[in-house]
Amino acid sequence: MRITLGYVPLTDAAPVIAAAELGFARAEGLEITLSREPSWATLRDRLALGHLDAAHMLGPLAIASALGLSGPQAGLSIPMALNLNGNAVTVSNALWSAMAPASDRPGDVAAAFARVARAWAEEGRPLTIGTVHPFSSHSYQLRLFAGLGGFDLDTVIRLVVVPPPDTVKALRRGIIDGFCVGAPWNSVAVAAGLGRIAALGCEIAPDCPEKVLALPAEGADFALPLVRAVHQAGLWCADPANRDALSRLLAERAELDSDAALIARTLGGALIVDADGTERVNPAYLRLDAATHRPDPAQARWLVAQMVSCRQLPPGGDAADRAAALYRPDIFAAAIAG
Repeated sequence: MRITLGYVPLTDAAPVIAAAELGFARAEGLEITLSREPSWATLRDRLALGHLDAAHMLGPLAIASALGLSGPQAGLSIPMALNLNGNAVTVSNALWSAMAPASDRPGDVAAAFARVARAWAEEGRPLTIGTVHPFSSHSYQLRLFAGLGGFDLDTVIRLVVVPPPDTVKALRRGIIDGFCVGAPWNSVAVAAGLGRIAALGCEIAPDCPEKVLALPAEGADFALPLVRAVHQAGLWCADPANRDALSRLLAERAELDSDAALIARTLGGALIVDADGTERVNPAYLRLDAATHRPDPAQARWLVAQMVSCRQLPPGGDAADRAAALYRPDIFAAAIAG
């Protein structure tokens, strides 16, 4: 059976790329054609309109698409999660210099960020910060980060959508002053001498739900073999012994605009955060391990709570129940049992 699977070029697409390229899908009777999508909005629409059979997708965007909050409403099912964490907040060198935080602790960095944001807003030059999509954990982490600094993101900052592969270009051109994005794009910006990684997403919201495997709710007779293939590929990706091979695969196949050594550092959670070569190590920076694969309805409820908090949804109603129903641990269990 042949299927087309969409992905956005990020390190956390590793399980679906490995499933397609390393024979895990073929072992389950599937031939996967990978489709590199330029933005989350494009991927969302192509999945909803049937141009894609499955997708590596932002968890909040899958929920928003299924609830009719973003793009064409789509009947979706989420039989597997792909990862936890993987994001970071990166700011331009000029902004970091102006911030001069007392330490690298998230609270100190957020307080310095808030101070500069307020000052620049008073001068008529509000900070412009990029996020990958309104319905993303990146947007929610930015708001939580702002909260650590004691201010409301909406009051002093312009939040704009920039697709992950374009974040570094936007920073280089001065269109944005910083961004929250997934690996490897924060590290690519640092390697290019354009910015400083200010805070890791896993320090702002530990074990933050991230990408999921999204399928049509009806007619996906390939669901069980696909979940098995991506699960097995995910186990392979999470094994440190395979890190170098996986890094080369992602550099060659996923068009991540970075070399294998840089990707390997993001997989290992050992990040170079500035032009001086300062290293920050956090093994939880990007989690691809087996414990992340089961789709947990509690994660959907947490994401809906973030949507309510930033006024994408009104409080009350049945949105949390509907979102939780999209997450299908029963399908995942049936696939693994098979």
